[in-house]
Amino acid sequence: MAERKVTRRKFVQSSAAAAAGVVAAGAASKLSAADKKKIINYNENMEYRPCGKTGMMVSAACLGGHWKRIDKMVPGVFKGRGWLSADLNDKGFQKNRYDVVTRCMEVGINYIDACTIQEVKAYSKALEGRRDKMYLGFSWYQEEMRSVGRQWRDAKKKGKPKPAGWVTQKMGEAMDHGFKETGLEYVDLWRITMEEQSVKHDKVEVEEMMRALEKAKKQGKARFIGFSSHHREHIKSLIETYPEIVDIIVTPYHAKTKEMPGDSLFKTIAKYKVGFFGIKPFSSNGLFKGDSTPDNPQAETDNRLARLAIRYVLCNPTITAPIPGMINTQQVDNVAKAVAERRKLDVAEAKELEEAMDEAWAKLPPDYQWLKDWEYV
Repeated sequence: MAERKVTRRKFVQSSAAAAAGVVAAGAASKLSAADKKKIINYNENMEYRPCGKTGMMVSAACLGGHWKRIDKMVPGVFKGRGWLSADLNDKGFQKNRYDVVTRCMEVGINYIDACTIQEVKAYSKALEGRRDKMYLGFSWYQEEMRSVGRQWRDAKKKGKPKPAGWVTQKMGEAMDHGFKETGLEYVDLWRITMEEQSVKHDKVEVEEMMRALEKAKKQGKARFIGFSSHHREHIKSLIETYPEIVDIIVTPYHAKTKEMPGDSLFKTIAKYKVGFFGIKPFSSNGLFKGDSTPDNPQAETDNRLARLAIRYVLCNPTITAPIPGMINTQQVDNVAKAVAERRKLDVAEAKELEEAMDEAWAKLPPDYQWLKDWEYV
């Protein structure tokens, strides 16, 4: 515990100064030796991008928290129907997460996005003894805005509104619960998980959520703050309304996403210098033909498609990094290879990716049809 406290005090005292120096480094075409030392897990074969106005230099591809096909690597680990039913105490599961995180560090990846209670627990465990080697994004999702917001709105409908400050209080309690359960004392990013594409939070909910984020940042519990959402108009409005609060957003960006002519969300992100992590770069694995194991018959094709998708996403300079979930070290190596490859797709590559995405969209399940709404952003 004492070691964690020292680490937290150190970041509170030095983060502002370090940020200023690293931002300047990001503007240069080549990083100096001193600038490279400021980048966590720096690897000369990895690209690093400024993460909005935070001062962090983040690897151009990062580790998303999801492990949707990990049962292919650790048979029997799922104890229910969904991937969040994974047995977090399973030794094979813990080794898999530790090995994937280790390989990420080795290739220069320096950010993990953990957005559920299960993910935060799993990655906190994988980072034990090396917490300073990764930026960690945190969301104690099940106790945050999707749950609290519904309670807030339901209470209003019933004529028994919650008192002022209730949402702020609940958000703080969710973070504190997460810290207590995992031993964390700070996170690099608290990115509260909001409602998705079909529901918008009301003005009071949002205002109180922002107060909770500000409070956590002032207390030193979160270095930087933001939110995740699947609702484009909502995201744009929140960035414009709270530019002094929103450091980073997390939202979809897949291999068909394009900039909408005119009033694009990307223009707002760039204007306010907001960091931007893109989820679902592989359309929730819909892009792939195989089962994601290293030796499956479709592995070569799927690895190529994954690299094409990463390269496609990174052609947009507005995005900080795509954050695919990865279930083995071979996938980590493949993503790192994509970052190192030529960026722009040639005609044949673009055609292959487009055809693969058309197939992916043709077989999207009903609960993922919303991904099609992220073609023009």
